[in-house]
Amino acid sequence: MIYFDNSATTKPYPEVIEAFAKVSTEYFGNPSSLHGMGARSEKLLSQARKQVADLLGAAPSEVYFTSGGTEGNNLAVKGAAEANAKRGKHIITTEIEHASVKDACRYLEGKGFEVTYLPVNEDGLISLLDLKGALRSDTILVSIMHVNNEVGSIQPIEEIGRIVSGYPHALFHVDHVQGIGKTVLNLSASHIDLCTISGHKFHALKGTGVLYKRNGVNISPLFSGGSQESKVRSGTENVAGIVALAKALRITLQHQEKDGDKLLEVRECLYSGLKDMDAVQVNSTLNGAPHIINFSIPGIKSEVFIHALEAKDIFVSTTSACSSKNKSASETVMNMFRNKARAESVVRISLSYQNDIKEAKEVLDAIRATIEKLQMVMR
Repeated sequence: MIYFDNSATTKPYPEVIEAFAKVSTEYFGNPSSLHGMGARSEKLLSQARKQVADLLGAAPSEVYFTSGGTEGNNLAVKGAAEANAKRGKHIITTEIEHASVKDACRYLEGKGFEVTYLPVNEDGLISLLDLKGALRSDTILVSIMHVNNEVGSIQPIEEIGRIVSGYPHALFHVDHVQGIGKTVLNLSASHIDLCTISGHKFHALKGTGVLYKRNGVNISPLFSGGSQESKVRSGTENVAGIVALAKALRITLQHQEKDGDKLLEVRECLYSGLKDMDAVQVNSTLNGAPHIINFSIPGIKSEVFIHALEAKDIFVSTTSACSSKNKSASETVMNMFRNKARAESVVRISLSYQNDIKEAKEVLDAIRATIEKLQMVMR
């Protein structure tokens, strides 16, 4: 089997499973309980918070544990908007955000907020001039993802952060779900106020995530309930999942430092091979994220193509996993190229540090053969 769908989810590290099992069986007390079992769980929770904070370059008081990227993005966007509505009701985001940001913004539009959706060019990048032109005195939030989950375009977050920092009422939120462990992001240097990551994208477990909230930033909680996570995120903490997340983040960042060149080599092999295929249009740029390549095969339906590859024990995807079952055109590719045929025939390959050149070459051969076979059937 060749698994090239790591942007949808990753296989948990064995060490992560072991950590989760150990904490679940030996430290299962509620960290809010006053007895000794609760105290031991609370100590593990505090240790994991510090570990994650150190790895992110943050303070432990700036780390809030969530159930993943969707909750983190909703908490950041809706929470920032509701807490700061008296300062203004203008929000800026992009046309190619993940649905958890886009839909949160649409929800807020229904509550009286005004949202500006910045366009992108054919490289999937916003214009800094467009951003400057959109910022206003009543702008309270700018939400821009670091790495696009479909095509892997990398927004110039540090430059964006510097621009946004000139507007005292505007908070800067970054969806870092696809970038964590693959691209470098300095929270402080980028003037980031809120940042979202999701555990299952870096070999932790599903249902775990982190929202970085800079000290001093005020957001409203999504949930009413207990006082967990400093009253920002009520609900009994998933201590076993959080400990496993901290371990997965440490291992992944070690891989990034040690195996980053290898990952880039695999992507470059795939990129050049796809560029050489006449039937293929590559939607990702050469300088995109080191783990995502998006391409189109106009005239061949995406779902037909991925199922043909699955028959060869190769697993890729169409658009993002959150929207792939809708069988609709890729909004991201449509916004980049304004080409319906291209947007309706999208295939995404997404890598992990476990993938290698041998697999890349095998997948390229399978893609060529599959295209030829499907084109013959269609004639």
